[in-house]
Amino acid sequence: MHIRTRFAPSPTGFIHLGNLRSALYPWAFARHNQGDFILRIEDTDLERSTQEAVDVIIEGMAWLGLDLDEGPIYQMQRIDRYREVIKQMLDTGLAYPCFMSEADLNLLRDQQMANKEKPRYNGLWRPELGKTLPAIPVGVNPVIRFKNPIGGSVIWDDAVKGRIEISNEELDDLVIARPDGTPTYNFCVVVDDLDMNITHVIRGDDHVNNTPRQINIMKALGGTPPIYAHLPTVLNDLGEKMSKRNGAMSVRDYQKAGYLPEAILNYLARLGWSHGDAEVFTKEQFVTWFDLDSLGRSPAQHNPEKLLWLNHQYIQSADPVSLAASTKPFAHEMGIDTESGPDFVQVVSLLKDRANTLIEIAEGAKLFYLPAPTFNPEQLAENIPDSIKPALKDLIRLIDSAEPNKNAYGAAFKQVLATHQLKMPALAMPVRYALFATTQTPAIDSVLVVLGKEEAIKRLSKVVL
Repeated sequence: MHIRTRFAPSPTGFIHLGNLRSALYPWAFARHNQGDFILRIEDTDLERSTQEAVDVIIEGMAWLGLDLDEGPIYQMQRIDRYREVIKQMLDTGLAYPCFMSEADLNLLRDQQMANKEKPRYNGLWRPELGKTLPAIPVGVNPVIRFKNPIGGSVIWDDAVKGRIEISNEELDDLVIARPDGTPTYNFCVVVDDLDMNITHVIRGDDHVNNTPRQINIMKALGGTPPIYAHLPTVLNDLGEKMSKRNGAMSVRDYQKAGYLPEAILNYLARLGWSHGDAEVFTKEQFVTWFDLDSLGRSPAQHNPEKLLWLNHQYIQSADPVSLAASTKPFAHEMGIDTESGPDFVQVVSLLKDRANTLIEIAEGAKLFYLPAPTFNPEQLAENIPDSIKPALKDLIRLIDSAEPNKNAYGAAFKQVLATHQLKMPALAMPVRYALFATTQTPAIDSVLVVLGKEEAIKRLSKVVL
């Protein structure tokens, strides 16, 4: 079997982590099996579908590196195909027009609920042998309904949930086309999966109730249903279903917040799938390890702290050159001129071990690109007392003659501390303040390397005059 999977979002809102997981798993399954991965945009809801939502979906997938073999394919561009199939179904008796008005349908449902019955269409317009149908009302455009099988059950072996059986008595005749002729979701999905030879449907378990209807339609059209894998819901950190209403962030929000795509992908992979105790792994490892048997059956819970921790791991291990390239847009947004001052790659390399996000790296980088600080007498007296100035003068002399590297500058500090009988904070704090007007910086010997010997000596000399 040549594996073909698909991600089929509706562009009716922004795409959050739970949605993206439904793209990641079919992508990984296709890649693991050297199959095809297809993006299908289910945009038949004309009132709610937007181009912006489509753009966010495509951009988000590209950012994560979820490459496509086919698509995006838009359902609205396949309307003629759906109408062709509906006509065939009408001609062969698989579907029929239903003229029941929406008001009559609502009245029927109210009566059924009052009688504590399951609300469902009663088959009034379903043609049967020997049955006389009502007179066709004037001026009413009918819906088209699928003639669902009577009796028996729909059974499938779900790759996540196991064997599922739904009685056909639970299913009424599904509307497959609206009065204006627009095809409905469950019908379009079947035609698309059939035409595109989809072998595996990996999607959220909110679609489980749709599956028996889709299987019945597919079998009626002569197709073989794909293998279904329904993923448990992703819950937010409060235990509610992840959604925009419940505060879920869009993929664009994570991008703007300074998260790396590798960290997001790693995190998403673990939201319902595992490979032993592996927590941090590459995209290539994930594809190699991924299979449907390892998908979890319980709801996965979003953990923002875990995601932030993962992002930190990826920032720590990132190549400084590529990390600097990813950080530059954030730095430029903060008004930092990365081309004027220390080498930005060196700055990023110095800051990355402490940072959780690219924004934190950019904020830390500000120190190195601000003008040299100026001080009034009160500030100098408070932060750089006269008693420390002899040690500072010795330090300036030793730095000037030292090799411009971390070890040499560290040795210079040790020599001054020993000569003047000082503890490291007593010397390092005034040095930090002289360089940046703050006592909070990374390791001071590394800071001197990045700032540069000439600039460091210039700033230190100003406070010992």
